[in-house]
Amino acid sequence: MNSMKRLQLRKSMRGVTLMELMIVVVIVAIMAALAYPQYRQFAARAKRNEAKAALLQIATNQERWYLSNNCYTPNLADLGVTTPTGSGSYAISLNNVTCNNYTGQADYLLGGEEATKCNQFQIDGRNNKTSGPLLDCWTRTR
Repeated sequence: MNSMKRLQLRKSMRGVTLMELMIVVVIVAIMAALAYPQYRQFAARAKRNEAKAALLQIATNQERWYLSNNCYTPNLADLGVTTPTGSGSYAISLNNVTCNNYTGQADYLLGGEEATKCNQFQIDGRNNKTSGPLLDCWTRTR
């Protein structure tokens, strides 16, 4: 009777076989391979949104500055905007600033695939929004 209990206990204490463990590892690897490209696209969109938000903040604060001073400011500090963006992905600058117009620009600082898609955003005092090299980066959701 004692040996019978040991046999039952041994059967119930069987662990995970190497084959079962390898199957789980393969499944996790396949899931990671499918999820990683989606994660990269999500991260790139988040960086773009950060650049667009900084430029929209420039536009809003430039209008406030203009109402108070009758002229746009060439100084980012006056507008409460810091460069680079929080993630360090885009450098923010003001170009061609006159009393009647300005151009806010965000330039992508990192390399990789994103540099060939949306590496530059611009907004001016007339609310014209441009991007490059792809022209739909302001509205692009993919």
